Amino acid sequence: MEFAYIFAGLFVGFVVGLTGIGGGALMTPILIVLFGIPPFVAVSTDLLYAAVTKCGGVVSYARNKLVQWKIVGFLLLGSIPGSLFTLNYLEGLEGLEQVEHLMNMTLGVSLVLTSVAVFMRARIRDLAGSLRDNPFTSSVRRWRPAITVITGFALGAMVTLSSVGAGALGTALLIVLYPRMTMPAIVGTDLVHAVVLTSVAGAGHYQMGGVDLELLLYLLAGSLPGVFVGSHFGVRLSPRLMQPIMGSLLMVIGLRFVIAA
Repeated sequence: MEFAYIFAGLFVGFVVGLTGIGGGALMTPILIVLFGIPPFVAVSTDLLYAAVTKCGGVVSYARNKLVQWKIVGFLLLGSIPGSLFTLNYLEGLEGLEQVEHLMNMTLGVSLVLTSVAVFMRARIRDLAGSLRDNPFTSSVRRWRPAITVITGFALGAMVTLSSVGAGALGTALLIVLYPRMTMPAIVGTDLVHAVVLTSVAGAGHYQMGGVDLELLLYLLAGSLPGVFVGSHFGVRLSPRLMQPIMGSLLMVIGLRFVIAA
């Protein structure tokens, strides 16, 4: 099983390096469906797995000044309370069965929403760009900080319950809210927010006894070289080819969890 865990980490890391999509969205379903790991343990472990694997990217984006720290702050003002509120709610549930049913349902919904965000990323960006000089959009701009905080709260709750949503879904929301930002800045900003959020949520799950540290180490042993290799090949592939494939895969997995729940 140790080798299988390392291979799973290698595969997911490779896909993330290849497409920039699919960390939690692939790892958590793989742990639950293929390895039979309980949803609570899978989500808990994957949160810390995501925090560690994304740390390397943060340094690169920060050095190139591609992180909008003010926007990260607005997101965290919502997502940290959202995560802590959700952790407190989970602790109040009676029995692991209730927790895992809620996690399965949230995981399915999160995967479906993520797949839509992957499919529609280019269209969302084009639409946001076309509306950025619209008078209505300009009048709404004053409310953007508050909307960003509310968005962060929703992401915090979703990520804490499913370990999915901080990547592709967070990026899509930033495109809508901040259409003037460049795509690298959006990715860098979302990445920093995701690292902090998954670290906080993962620490909360660890305190609840959900994190399997041995499993986490095996996954990281495979994923870190996988990301490196995937990134090497990813620069040669067109997003128009990979995004529909990833979107379809996430949609199928998400619907499976929704139906099962």
